[in-house]
Amino acid sequence: MNIRLLVLDIDGTIAGESNTVSDKVREAIAAAQNQGIQVALATGRMYHSALRFYELIGSKLPIIAYNGAWIQSPLTGIRHHHFPVSEAIALELLDYFAQSQWQQKIEVHCYIDDQLYVSEVTARTEAYRQRSKMEPILVDDLRNILNLPTTKVLGISQPKVIKKILKELQERYSREELYLTQSTPIYFEATHPQASKGVGIRFLAEEFLNLEASEVMAIGDNFNDIEMLEYAGLSVAMGNAPDAVKKVANWVTPDVEKDGVAIAIKQFLLS
Repeated sequence: MNIRLLVLDIDGTIAGESNTVSDKVREAIAAAQNQGIQVALATGRMYHSALRFYELIGSKLPIIAYNGAWIQSPLTGIRHHHFPVSEAIALELLDYFAQSQWQQKIEVHCYIDDQLYVSEVTARTEAYRQRSKMEPILVDDLRNILNLPTTKVLGISQPKVIKKILKELQERYSREELYLTQSTPIYFEATHPQASKGVGIRFLAEEFLNLEASEVMAIGDNFNDIEMLEYAGLSVAMGNAPDAVKKVANWVTPDVEKDGVAIAIKQFLLS
């Protein structure tokens, strides 16, 4: 297999608890790049939140951000794709979260023009701010700003609450209406139906680089990585991934805290 493009998720894949990229992972990525393999990021993060990792790994390709809803090149500034959630559906989601059964259980983030909007700053929001390095903008009611293109709606809560919300909304909206996924057990994510890491990696490989899926290797750790792993000719799941994600992958590498990405790169790209 002739791999020419390596696509990496960030959280739980190249970055663990430390919120940075270890020396071993950076060295392995650099070794792959020295062999002519291009490296890109595909993340649920905001575009500007991903830039630090883009620089850490020395990528030259557009960043697939917001699970594929926003694809932009830091080198040129060109935004190749932006798929915002429709105003009507974004309003329906916020009305849904405003129900009394959820009001004290879930915190909602809206992402507009690569800015984070919240109605209050809680402990979970503060933890998100520290990890993303992005400052939230406070507004009284998120529904009042939906006249602007909303890239993503994120809900943060306990895993059992997120599972229940995901199940209910997947029954309400078809995949053609809304892309619903999880990037961690406590994050619910809603984006435009054309937005997924699978669509993003296909654009990067086939339209931007003129490659085939068989020339792509992808590594990820969560449900929002599944479509990307399904597309790639060689797919690797992290050891910390849920079982459903591992079943999709061709190979499972050790978890993020054991530098699983470095091990996978050495196994398939440097041998």
